[in-house]
Amino acid sequence: MITAPINTVRLSDRDNVVTAVRALQTGEEGAIELIPRGHKIATADISKGDAVHKYAQIIGYAAVDIAKGSHVHVHNLDFRNVDQEHAFGTNMLPATPVAKPDTFMGYKRANGRVGTRNFIAVLTSVNCSATAAKMIAAHFTDEKLADYPNVDGVAAFCHGTGCAMGGDGTGFEFLQRTLWGYAKNPNVGGVLMAGLGCEMMQIDWLIESYGLVPGPRFQSMNIQDVGGLRKTVELGIKKVEAMLPIVNEDNRTECPASDLMVALQCGGSDAWSGITANPAVGHAVDLLVAQGGTGVLAETPEIYGAEHLLTARASSDDVANKLLGLIDWWQEYTSINKGSMDNNPSPGNKKGGLTTILEKSLGAAAKGGTTPLNGVYKYAETVTERGFVFMDSPGYDPASVTGQIASGCNLVVFTTGRGSAFGSKPSPTLKVASNTEMYTRMSEDMDVNAGRILTEGASVEEVGREIYDAWLRMASGGQSKSEAQGLGDYEFVPWNVGAVM
Repeated sequence: MITAPINTVRLSDRDNVVTAVRALQTGEEGAIELIPRGHKIATADISKGDAVHKYAQIIGYAAVDIAKGSHVHVHNLDFRNVDQEHAFGTNMLPATPVAKPDTFMGYKRANGRVGTRNFIAVLTSVNCSATAAKMIAAHFTDEKLADYPNVDGVAAFCHGTGCAMGGDGTGFEFLQRTLWGYAKNPNVGGVLMAGLGCEMMQIDWLIESYGLVPGPRFQSMNIQDVGGLRKTVELGIKKVEAMLPIVNEDNRTECPASDLMVALQCGGSDAWSGITANPAVGHAVDLLVAQGGTGVLAETPEIYGAEHLLTARASSDDVANKLLGLIDWWQEYTSINKGSMDNNPSPGNKKGGLTTILEKSLGAAAKGGTTPLNGVYKYAETVTERGFVFMDSPGYDPASVTGQIASGCNLVVFTTGRGSAFGSKPSPTLKVASNTEMYTRMSEDMDVNAGRILTEGASVEEVGREIYDAWLRMASGGQSKSEAQGLGDYEFVPWNVGAVM
């Protein structure tokens, strides 16, 4: 627990920097220059080339001699590719099973999975059918759904690809898995898939590849076969109207917390994300894993430099090697595209006090809690292991969450320090603020204030319990703030990889 009020935060005795809780003037806390809020101050002289430590880990190297009391930031901190020692399975802390399971009110599906929402999804195979899908979904206003109280909405999931792509490449596989994953997500009670007809992403191929069975809850159509946009929209509306009474028959029943699978995300991060919000989410994940539930960490570029902490928790050598294989792929991918893993921190991240990807990753990885890493998955691949797992994705939040929902996540938690206006469908997002100032400014968007750890002396465990309890409420139908504002219709962004031809 952090005792308030404080002026700086030190995370480890090994660190040679601390973080300023408020802006420090020259002379305060030993500062020899102005230190912005959330930024780092050197607690010792650091010679050029020496490592700078935070979280008891290396976050970069001094680009010049840094005097004690100086501002440590992008102007005097260099990034280097890491060459970590990767021990496997040396930090195994299994969750303690609970005596009495927690429950929530969810939708039990025929395949055994459980939904927290009950949507009808209008999925597009290609961008060319996006307008039709939007028009179909827009027809079903709240007034038209009033007679179907168990249906949470009709949502269109449109994207900007589906054609001019290879039919056997990575990008094609990603999109197929994503579309199939949304069609099978437990928060979806009915599916209408709309295509153009001549695109590379053929609906028939998707049905054949993944065993989707046409029926009252799964319908498909192509604009070219139906006879144009207007006729397609009219037919689509009729198909959804026929689906509504069937999906409305689904009722919430009591389900164990072990049926929850939560996507773990952070975006618009600042220096406090890795100190307050992410560790609090990590504790909530530990509580969920103890119940037999699942937390899915993603954003592979944002564990770079922290992957050794995850391999030490790997439940097997195979799991650890899969994770390291993803890191190798990303290093090659960024190199081919003449980029750097250190390109990830955004201008907003840096303004909020973060510097290198190493510092950002060490804070981001805290969302995964402390229990063993039980599985590593491809983008949008169905998660089958329980407990804490990892899914490959970019650090771009909409693309990452899209993959996690396709993998089976029925809830999303999203931490932010700068403030992010993000929401998702069909799986709702809980927003966690890393600092009280932003929480107060964006109170209409934030569900939980992890900044209380600094401003009120709340413990990480206390806020983690608050997040976990909020998951149970939200899983039972309670709206998150992003959900109440209608977010989620434009956040379906499949990861587009490969040549566009």
